[in-house]
Amino acid sequence: MKLAEIASTLGARLENGSPDTEITGVAGIEEASPHQITFVANPKYGTAARTTKAAAVIVSEQFPAIPTPLLRSQNPYLAFAQAMEIFYPAPQYAPGVHPTAIVHASAKIGAHAHLGPYVVIDENVEIGAHAVLLAHVVIYRGVKIGDHFFSHAHSVVRENCRIGNRVLLQNGVVIGADGFGFAKDGANRWHKIPQPQPVVIEDDVEIQSNSCIDRSSVGQTFIRRGAKIDNLVQVGHGSQVGEDSLLASQVGLAGSTEIGKNVILTGQVGVVGHCKIGDGAIVTPQSGVAGDVPAGAIVSGAPAVDHKLWLKYSAILSKLPEIARAVRAKK
Repeated sequence: MKLAEIASTLGARLENGSPDTEITGVAGIEEASPHQITFVANPKYGTAARTTKAAAVIVSEQFPAIPTPLLRSQNPYLAFAQAMEIFYPAPQYAPGVHPTAIVHASAKIGAHAHLGPYVVIDENVEIGAHAVLLAHVVIYRGVKIGDHFFSHAHSVVRENCRIGNRVLLQNGVVIGADGFGFAKDGANRWHKIPQPQPVVIEDDVEIQSNSCIDRSSVGQTFIRRGAKIDNLVQVGHGSQVGEDSLLASQVGLAGSTEIGKNVILTGQVGVVGHCKIGDGAIVTPQSGVAGDVPAGAIVSGAPAVDHKLWLKYSAILSKLPEIARAVRAKK
């Protein structure tokens, strides 16, 4: 594919490079060959951009001019992702039903579906057009799913859950397992609380491997449009994850947590039940949220506090032994 054609496809502006250079792929800035393109989204890699062997580097409009051929873009990271799609398209699966798949007679499957080996679809399930369900996917009774659903091997969608269009489940995802709810009886034993309410997942959601989105006893668990959930995430019963929010690996939301729009919860963040995190907030890694977080805030620590305050805490931590000795010496 010619460099000029790539620039046109990405909506980028070619600077310094030959439009007829043949491009065969995409690679990191240090590994790229003369027939590959790469990108720089962080200015600290400016030196590497000068020495890379790549045919061209995708950069922002503000990136300083250098001798290396450039593809200038308003959003270089997005342009790089689109370039990856050009050279590494997602695998395609031909429509058809594998002989080992089990589909209940009452189920309604849209046109051009691919059902892989040992897929199980229970009664009264509805799945839209162009669905791909790979090996051992199980869809319980009463589930309703939109178009372009893609479910990798061993994913499970439990009874009566609702899933929108263009939803992607990675391997081992469980949608709609019972919420963790128990009440003690008179003998001090735990009595299970029924969890009949389904999970609702809106359009354009991706949930990555081995994450669990629990159903609830009352109300519903909602994953709103465009949310992205990483591996090994637990979303507790009755929680809500807002539009375009990101939950990184090992995040845990206790029951009835409310996450706003465009929120970022980074790795291993834990949120106590019934807390609300406002739109655009960011919680940094391994933080524990025990109260509401206002919109736009950046919080850190356990319990989580304003990030700037947490930085002051952190600066003092290493000095605590010295401070303690000084305090004892004054007694």
